Amino acid sequence: MSRVIPFIKRFVPALAPVSWGERLRASVGAVVGILVTGMVARLALGGSSDLPLLIAPMGASAVLLFAVPTSPLAQPWSIIGGNTIAALIGVTCARYIGDVMLAAALAAGLAIAVMMVLRCLHPPSGAVALTAVLGGPAIQSAGYGFVIWPVLVNSVLLLCAALLFNNLTGRRYPHLTPVAGNRHKTADPLPSGRLGVSKDDIAAVLAQYDLVLPVATDELEDILHRAEVRAYDRRSGGIVCGQIMSRDVQSVGPKTSLREALRHLREHHIKALPVVDNDNRVIGILTQTDLLDKADWGMAEAKPGLRARLRSVRNSELRLKGKVEDIMSAPVKAARPETAIAEIVPFMADAGLHHLPVVDAEGHLVGMVTQSDVMAAMFAVASDASA
Repeated sequence: MSRVIPFIKRFVPALAPVSWGERLRASVGAVVGILVTGMVARLALGGSSDLPLLIAPMGASAVLLFAVPTSPLAQPWSIIGGNTIAALIGVTCARYIGDVMLAAALAAGLAIAVMMVLRCLHPPSGAVALTAVLGGPAIQSAGYGFVIWPVLVNSVLLLCAALLFNNLTGRRYPHLTPVAGNRHKTADPLPSGRLGVSKDDIAAVLAQYDLVLPVATDELEDILHRAEVRAYDRRSGGIVCGQIMSRDVQSVGPKTSLREALRHLREHHIKALPVVDNDNRVIGILTQTDLLDKADWGMAEAKPGLRARLRSVRNSELRLKGKVEDIMSAPVKAARPETAIAEIVPFMADAGLHHLPVVDAEGHLVGMVTQSDVMAAMFAVASDASA
């Protein structure tokens, strides 16, 4: 028995850990989705047709749409395209192939092949193809009408329910591949992608696997990135923002004049000022770039060049007009004192942020982390590791 149990456990899939809350969410979503689909179908069709209000493959579709909504197999084109194509193939096989078993086998195989070519692979669609062949007299007599009702109608109704339920319960659906462009508008990858695992690395490994994986490639990239962050955080001893941030932070209010804000920057030899309200809550940030690009310097030229703007900033602030609130960047990204530097390094690098305000749970300003602070911390970690 001591050997049997470990052997049996090897057959249990190693699924990622999921909270009880997520399990409940997925289960309730399936209840809502199937119930809505069936009720709407009943209201629309009533008892006037021999066709079923719901077909069994919708139960399998519900598993994907509500339990794994980010999977490529659960996306809108997958369910609509996959189920519709499978139904068309199944009806065609049932109509033109006399042997039922051969028709069922060909329907399933052809459905998989076409879905893979059209990038709408949806596992429950294999059951749709079989239903079209083996579903009984009512479905056989419906012919190609079966594709519209109940297959397409069921699929659309279930998809609408998934769109509403998933987004209302905090799950982004559909899963759209993010467009991560370089803010400098060059061909270079983002800083966080120049070291470690890249998209090309993932694509190359997936090509070696030559298997269909039920997870989006951008999700794989995000999982690996988060794992790298955790690994660095462990190696760095868990250094957090509260350990490296500046605490005596110069700040301004939204009504502060730009001339006064500029004097603050010059006097303290800094390049950014957090903007706080009367309760010291961070509502924005004012940087040198904001002053250069957005401020009204009262210059005579219609389109002053960079040299003219720099000359104006360097030589005179008398013509500088406006208040901080006119040009500040808002909303502003911020960290918490307990945020690990391993989390903010990739973020600051990719977003091109040189300064990151640190706030408490209520949003009050408690410090500022700069790229210099982060570099000093990373150098200290590297020095300790090599010692």
